[in-house]
Order: sequence, then structure tokens, then C-alpha cells
Amino acid sequence: MSMIYLDHAATTPVRPEVLEEMLPYLKEMYGNPSGLCQRSMEAAKAVETARKRVADSLGCEPEEIYFTSGGTEADNWALKSSARMVKNRGGGSVHIITSQVEHHAVLHACEALERAGAAVTCLPVDERGRVSPAELERAIRPDTALISIMYANNEVGTIQPVREIGAIARSHHICFHTDAVQAYGHLPISVNELGVDMLSASGHKCGAPKGIGFLYIRKGTDLPPFMDGGAQERGRRAGTENVAGIVGLGKAAQLSQKEMRETEKKTAAMRDHLIGRLLKEIPFARLNGSRHDRLAGNCSVSFQFVEGAALLLLLDEEGICAAAGSACSTGSRHPSHVLTAMGLPDDVARGTLRLTLGYGNTMEQIDQAADAIRKCVAKLRETSGEYEDYLQERSVRHTL
Repeated sequence: MSMIYLDHAATTPVRPEVLEEMLPYLKEMYGNPSGLCQRSMEAAKAVETARKRVADSLGCEPEEIYFTSGGTEADNWALKSSARMVKNRGGGSVHIITSQVEHHAVLHACEALERAGAAVTCLPVDERGRVSPAELERAIRPDTALISIMYANNEVGTIQPVREIGAIARSHHICFHTDAVQAYGHLPISVNELGVDMLSASGHKCGAPKGIGFLYIRKGTDLPPFMDGGAQERGRRAGTENVAGIVGLGKAAQLSQKEMRETEKKTAAMRDHLIGRLLKEIPFARLNGSRHDRLAGNCSVSFQFVEGAALLLLLDEEGICAAAGSACSTGSRHPSHVLTAMGLPDDVARGTLRLTLGYGNTMEQIDQAADAIRKCVAKLRETSGEYEDYLQERSVRHTL
């Protein structure tokens, strides 16, 4: 039985073209880009080629791209060093605005900053998972140093009004960071049009390997280094560069820019077909997030009277690889903080399935997955006392 992979929000397969371009830097071209010998210079040149490819994908200058180990490091750098930046300027209190549905890389970084004395406002979201720009503007204080709102949610796929938030931040002269880990490589991004000062991304969400990402830092943003050490990345990010990973990220950036329109159109068609089938064919199913302002590959559906963990195990036996929510929260007994913030009751949130489509998926696979999900949900409900009680209660009401 072949596997149907529907967990691209957790990680994507490395594209064959990406791997092919990486391989020489894992074999014969293994030089340290900080050296002066021929092999080192070859590696340094490859790093700068990749930097330009990433910069081109954002409409910025190569000097504004700083390679990191991934999205978590980039988020932590943006938030924690922004607080340091205010302190370095002789500022007093530090206030940060974020949202309740951010990735834990942002939320836990904010919690660490709170413990260090910063003030954090976590904005609520509506039932679609979207932040209100008007409410964000009302939350601004004289000491607000940073706004950090994600571009698109990793669990429900909702796209935030980043452009409007960027305009608000700029009008108040506040630094604006967006976690674009789920959006990068899937949505067209122009940092200048969005008005962002910092942007985080991760390679393994768009066809590059794990362990590589970047932070865009707008020229003129005096962000201190996050780690102490050598002078790599123009003195702002210490540590020997992951040359092969950087090369892979650069190639993935180039491919995504070339193929984005066609790929996302195809993916959105499969997503809409899947959503349509699940909502039509499975009773007590609800779509989470915005119906229209969502990532092309995201389908988050909650099934009442079902436990998401049990559903995942049954689907795995059927050859369907999916998720209950964020891969970073696997094993948690608590309902998703994203779904809770959107107002879902705990019993509904626990029955959530996140299906994320991407490279290599076909409409035939989507139909096979829909069939398997319908079968597995029905099987679980057969043994659900809660479902049985509901049916009996409804039957009694109908006979009265």
C-alpha cells in the first residue's frame, strides 16, 4: 500500500532539483565559506548566489537576508533582539503586540520576554482566526517596540491582513515582524509592499531541507546579533554556514517563484474538492479558518464525537499521513491554542484533522483520502458513547 502524504505544513519532501544542487556541497565542494582557499571561495560564492535568489523572491536586497537554522531561530532573533535593541538605545519599558494564534516559537519567546520584564499584548482573533487591524491599532502604546503577527497560520491556514498591519506599524513608526514560515514559497511576498521590517522563513516548508531558514532584516533596522561567536553573516549571525542547506534553500526559492501560480492553482482546486467532500459526506463536520483567505494547501476540519489522535492512527493504517494540528504540539493533551482562540469548544477541537496538500499530490489521492476519512470517522463513532447518547436523545426529541 502506497502512502498518501497530506502533512506538508509539518514538512515538505526535498525537491529532486534541490537535492541535486545540494549534493556537490556535501561531497567535493565542502569548503568553509569563511576561508581563503579555492574550496572555501567556491562555497562562499554558492552562499551568495543563494542569498540573491532568496532576496529576489522577496523583492529586497541580498544584504538584507541572514541565514539561520530555521524559523524558530529567526523568530527568536527577531523578538528577543528587538527588546535588546530598545534597551541599547536607552529606552525604558518594552511593549510587544502579537496574537493568540501565533506559532509557539513566537508565543514562548514572548513569554520569556515577559519574564525578563517586557509587556506583551496577545490580541484575540475572530472565528476565522484573523486579527482585527483596528483592534491592533488600539493596542498600541507609547512604549510599543514591536508588532509580530504571522503571515498565515500553520494549523488552520488563515492568512492575516499583513499589508494593513504593516501600514499601521509604519504610521506609528513601530518595527513590524511577520512569521512567514507557512507562507513563504506558497504566496507571493513583497516585503516593501507589505511594509514588514523583519520576516522569518524556513526551508523545509517549501521543498528545501530541514535545518535551514532565514530572517529578512530591513536595511536600517539596528537589530543586535542573537548569538555570540564569529563574524559570519556580516557579523550578525555567528556560526559556520550550512552551505548545502543554504544552496538548497536558494534553489527552492527559485523554483517556488517560477512555479507558484500554477502550483497554488492546482493545490487550491484539490483543497476545495477535499473540503467539499468532507463537509458534504460526513455529518457533524466543520471547516476551521477562513473559507477564502487561507493557504491553498490547508484543510482543517473538526469532526464532532471523534478523537483526533484515534482518527490519525486509523488513517495511518489506511496509508494516509496527516496531523491533528501543529507538529510542534504533537503529544499535548490540551486542545490546540489556535482552535481555542477561535472559540471552538474543547470536545470539537479535539476531533480536528489537519490535512495539508503540496508537491506530488493528485486529485486521485485526494479522493482516496476522503474515502478513508469518511470510513474511519464512521468506525470511531460506532464505539463512541457520546455519539450514541446524542443519537438516542435526538430520537427521543423526534418522537415527542
